[in-house]
Amino acid sequence: MAVSSVLCRTQEALQLERAASASLDNVKALAIRAATAWGREAALAERLERNRRAHLAKAANIQAGQEDDLSQLRHFSENPDRGFGG
Repeated sequence: MAVSSVLCRTQEALQLERAASASLDNVKALAIRAATAWGREAALAERLERNRRAHLAKAANIQAGQEDDLSQLRHFSENPDRGFGG
């Protein structure tokens, strides 16, 4: 299951806040590492979401605007005997 970029950015901010308020060095270091990991995951999630939106928009454009073109391609075949069989 893919996580959303909103969740990742929220977790990143939470970890950065935890690092800022930590008094122990090891807790601070671990929170910074966690924030970095959530930031990378957020960047990946944002890219996937952007690609998904672009793919859906492209599919909608193809379905809406090029239906006539597809109907012409439907009759095209590499087999010259297609459609002549009985």
